[in-house]
Amino acid sequence: MPINSSGPDWVTVVPRRKKESNNSKLSQGSGTFPSGHYYKDQWKPRNFKIRQFNDPDNITECLQRKVVYLFGDSTIRQWFEYLTAFVPDLVEFNLGSPKNVGPFLAVDQKHNILLKYRCHGPPIRFTTVFSSELHYVANELNGIVGGKNTVVAIAVWSHFSTFPLEVYIRRLRNIRRAVVQLLDRSPKTVVVIRTANVQELGPEASLFSSDWYSFQLDTVLRRMFSGIGVYLVDAWEMTLAHYLPHKLHPDEVIVKNQLDMFLSFVCPLET
Repeated sequence: MPINSSGPDWVTVVPRRKKESNNSKLSQGSGTFPSGHYYKDQWKPRNFKIRQFNDPDNITECLQRKVVYLFGDSTIRQWFEYLTAFVPDLVEFNLGSPKNVGPFLAVDQKHNILLKYRCHGPPIRFTTVFSSELHYVANELNGIVGGKNTVVAIAVWSHFSTFPLEVYIRRLRNIRRAVVQLLDRSPKTVVVIRTANVQELGPEASLFSSDWYSFQLDTVLRRMFSGIGVYLVDAWEMTLAHYLPHKLHPDEVIVKNQLDMFLSFVCPLET
């Protein structure tokens, strides 16, 4: 039924303060809904201008002389797979690691780029994993020196969907502490947090996961890392807003936009 207006009304538009016009830190954007929109399959964040890395040379130029650490579940492993497939000079080394587990390593010797991926510690729902490869993200962060040529990206959420929220909070507290210590000793280190995302919930996946509970995890993650100088890739909004079907591992066009956002933090537009 149509709902007719009861009378005229008005909207007051207040200009955004200049110092907030291009701020992409998590502390500024965690409460903004929606955080952006798509236009012609390109993500347009509300808080800053994102760069488009449509050419492998653009990515190589951005990551030149940098060490990139990717920690977490398979949703951030997708970043490693995309980069090694898209950038021809980034050659993956065969470490004999299980396909879904890692660790993985890729090197561009010509441009001095080192890319690493390692899954987080238990709980995990991967296939068989050697106990020697079960490294906690906080411990890995404690071993990183950091600096202007160090980039860290973290995604930890999917494998906690069958555990109480307290377990997830405890894990994030340890990771947060390690991130704060890393930024204290090396303030120029770029740390990026990838959020949870919506997913397809078929008969099997619905037994151990739900978007409702993933949203609770995502809310905790945003609050936990707010105000400490890290960046946010809002994968939740980026999957929710796109016309493609929801998937735990989003299609390439969405992954590409996530990486454009990530690389825009590493190599921001000059203002």
